[in-house]
Amino acid sequence: MNISIANISISGLLSISSFIFGAVVGSFLNVVILRLPAEGESIVFPPSHCPKCGAAIHGYDNIPLLSFLLLRGKCRACRAPISWQYPLVELCMALLSLALYTRFGPSFEFILYFVFLAALLVVIFIDINHQIIPDAVSLPGIIIGFAGSFLNSRVTWQESALGIIIGGGCLYGIALSYYLLTKRDGLGGGDIKLLGMIGAFLGWQSLLFVVFTSSLTGSIVGLGAMVKQGKGGQTRIPYGPFLALSAILYLFFQHSIFKLWHAYLAMGPIF
Repeated sequence: MNISIANISISGLLSISSFIFGAVVGSFLNVVILRLPAEGESIVFPPSHCPKCGAAIHGYDNIPLLSFLLLRGKCRACRAPISWQYPLVELCMALLSLALYTRFGPSFEFILYFVFLAALLVVIFIDINHQIIPDAVSLPGIIIGFAGSFLNSRVTWQESALGIIIGGGCLYGIALSYYLLTKRDGLGGGDIKLLGMIGAFLGWQSLLFVVFTSSLTGSIVGLGAMVKQGKGGQTRIPYGPFLALSAILYLFFQHSIFKLWHAYLAMGPIF
């Protein structure tokens, strides 16, 4: 009984630690999201400061999640409002870290996919705000995903390599076909590299689900944006967030996805 209670206590402590660790990393990701798209900006120097007045942010005002609440969402120096994006990114990374620990425990896969999810979170917010996916995220991600496949129990290096080739090639083919038909760019090079990174981490088996789900959800949101903006076929929405969210779904629900797929195939032809 005592051993069981001790194991539960240790497990609970590690779960809390994974949440806190994710929130701390999320705080750093906010810096990356803010500075990476800017030309000549460093993600390391200068230290954290208010983007409005430039005042340095002290450690006690830089505690993930808590500082935003204690400051009531305002800069201590100039009282300018702090964007809700900051605590949102911290909370998202904290929850993703906790979900990873619950799924994989203290393992190499936890570390590898923590890096993957952090990269996807950066992609989501940068693409929403700037409609770009920085090569500084996707290209190193491809290398890390492939290198990690040699120790990853979920994906072999062959599956990772095929994921990179098919992932990048698949979207490139779609983008080229769209351009030849419409003479307009439909997908950017950043989306192609991002799918290559997803293939590197999740293997080629993930690509059908990721492409289908992201295309479906992207089309639904795109139609809504067309109606709201009134721009018709000229309406543009970032595709990267849909790819990233589909990859996150596959990472955590892979087994359920395959069960549903096999159940669908077992039904046979409807007519």
